[in-house]
Amino acid sequence: MKKIIILIFIITFIFSQDEQPYPPLKLISMPTAGTLPKGTFTFETLLMNKGGLLPSFSIGITDHFTIGFSFGIQEFIGTGSFKKNKSYPEAQIKYRIFEETDTRPSIVFGLDTQGKGKYINKIERYEQKAMGAYFILSRNYELLGNLGFHIGINKNLFEDFDGDDDINLFFGFDRELNRSFSLMAEYDFAINDNDFDDSEYVVRKGRGYLNAGVRWSATNNLMLEININDMSKNNELYDSMNREVKIIYFESF
Repeated sequence: MKKIIILIFIITFIFSQDEQPYPPLKLISMPTAGTLPKGTFTFETLLMNKGGLLPSFSIGITDHFTIGFSFGIQEFIGTGSFKKNKSYPEAQIKYRIFEETDTRPSIVFGLDTQGKGKYINKIERYEQKAMGAYFILSRNYELLGNLGFHIGINKNLFEDFDGDDDINLFFGFDRELNRSFSLMAEYDFAINDNDFDDSEYVVRKGRGYLNAGVRWSATNNLMLEININDMSKNNELYDSMNREVKIIYFESF
């Protein structure tokens, strides 16, 4: 692990490319108070475990209002037939209520119906629940590059087969290493996903989800991410952490 971290830092400072074109909309899984500039869009593709694929599209309606949708596919890579999570896309909405100032963080209200992993029809939920409705506060500091802190609350009212609809907490940070590379980390307490155990589908250890990743702004229009999910090993059905790759294309119109 130490050798991997050292290698990431070496690559970071040698291969500097282009500055990131807009504030991050998400860290790894959790949202930030970032929204897309008006008249811009992003197309993201998340490559997940077991050959899963999650494309998503977002557009900046105004500088404060971003909408998007996503559509997950399981076993897209590999042999056999792939499976849709649902027959319809999931939705993402973000509205920035307050801009960040010298004395106040930016505040965003949002809705995200896209969970993580596959959708399990029998228990009417994703392997990891969607955010649902949320509030997020973000504060950025200029300290040899941008350093952003993010903290939020969320409530999922539609994946409630287990009866666990508690208000949840999450927080994280992102740190620019140079113009091209950023490190990200987040922790989701998963308070709304710790009261239900099903030996076949969902077993939790009550540790929450600790995730980390690195983002590279390869060009003015392309960013790449490598993320490691569930470093706390909260999901008892998996023996190891979950690795993902995300490709983000950005454009204006």
